[in-house]
Amino acid sequence: MTLLRQFRALPNLLTLLRLLSIPLLIVAILRRHEEVALLIFVVAGATDAVDGRLARRLNQSTRLGQYLDPIADKLMLSALFLVTTSVGLVPLYVTVLVFARDLGILLISILLFFTGTMRNFKPSVIGKANTLLQIFTMLLVLITAIRDTTSLAALRHVMLVLIAWLAPLSAAQYAWVVLHRIAREPLQSL
Repeated sequence: MTLLRQFRALPNLLTLLRLLSIPLLIVAILRRHEEVALLIFVVAGATDAVDGRLARRLNQSTRLGQYLDPIADKLMLSALFLVTTSVGLVPLYVTVLVFARDLGILLISILLFFTGTMRNFKPSVIGKANTLLQIFTMLLVLITAIRDTTSLAALRHVMLVLIAWLAPLSAAQYAWVVLHRIAREPLQSL
């Protein structure tokens, strides 16, 4: 399938819509239009939930979609962490830990790609739990920016602390898996 046809596939159009919504989300939060930001985030989440199912149902799974979907997800979460930290909704230490984890995984992935060691570098259970927790936490952060109650604030705090613990734990698990795989599969030459 040509690149142009891959771009025109409905699931990929939904993913592109999610990518294009990121700047709008950032502006909405920076201008303190939390209701608009929440709406954008929920709609983006709905497109994320639908695009994979549509790709399978319409037989429109593409290589572009395999790369674009996780990139869109990571960019949206990264942008949310940065902008919510900049306006004081998320503590800086949580965002630093999230970015340190993601940077570590990115560096490991690049190393594995260029050494040809591991071609299938799939998310771990802890990694998936971490991402899911980040999504629900960002949803809660946006909700509490609109209506902050004592119980919601307490739940938000607990979820942010969990992210702060899970991020390095997830990174450590990825590193452990990679080190054990490399020990079993010697590095190929560049």
